[in-house]
Amino acid sequence: MTAPTQKGTLYLVPTPLDFGCDTQAPITDVLPQETLRVAAGVTHWITENAKSTRAFLKRVDAHVPLAQTIQENTITELPREVHKKGDHTGDFDAKPMLKAALAGHDVGLVSEAGMPAVADPGSSVVRAAHELGIRVVPLVGPVSLLLALAASGLNGQNFAFVGYLPQDGAARTQRLRELEGLAAKHGQTQMFIETPYRNQALWDALVNGLQGNTRLASASGLTMASMQVQCKTVQAWRSAGKAQISGEPTVFLIGK
Repeated sequence: MTAPTQKGTLYLVPTPLDFGCDTQAPITDVLPQETLRVAAGVTHWITENAKSTRAFLKRVDAHVPLAQTIQENTITELPREVHKKGDHTGDFDAKPMLKAALAGHDVGLVSEAGMPAVADPGSSVVRAAHELGIRVVPLVGPVSLLLALAASGLNGQNFAFVGYLPQDGAARTQRLRELEGLAAKHGQTQMFIETPYRNQALWDALVNGLQGNTRLASASGLTMASMQVQCKTVQAWRSAGKAQISGEPTVFLIGK
């Protein structure tokens, strides 16, 4: 009788936060040796962007030789609709993407930057792995939301990440009032992000639309030399005059 094939492991592989930025931090500054070692040994990948994954593997290879060349690695992109709508609702079945793991291969899940499935696609893959009895192992690396929260001085015992705010001005104002109410009533820090080129417009809406005693923070360029974390009351921001917000990936936070 043929022994059943042992299933591979799904590794959640964090990547540096400098994707799309003008400068990059040395990868060894943000990822520990063990994460690099495991990533170098994985030959099957699920990602939101194959190009960024190849660039990541090139950086890994400079420190820990890959088990196979980049061209020999199998890189499968999540469907485009997953990027637009997210895959945390259970509507997308990712089980077919884990055939390699069922055949005994370790599989790496990556996003463009940071920890996959946290403020990025990938939760459907993790959910599918659990349903298929595939071991899930998160590796150590940067998570922008937690770095921003810790550096903001806002409540780290009760917090929520709410993704993107509406782009429509009236809808955004309404949403901000809801989030500000949660922060005031429950002390719950509210975190959100924006497409970098719209950072300044969002910041101006926050400074102009929130109550003066609400604390407002931004954290950009995390883990990089350009890193900047600021937190003041909205009234203090108004008194300081118009602030120029970085065009790098930024986490915004409001709280008490």
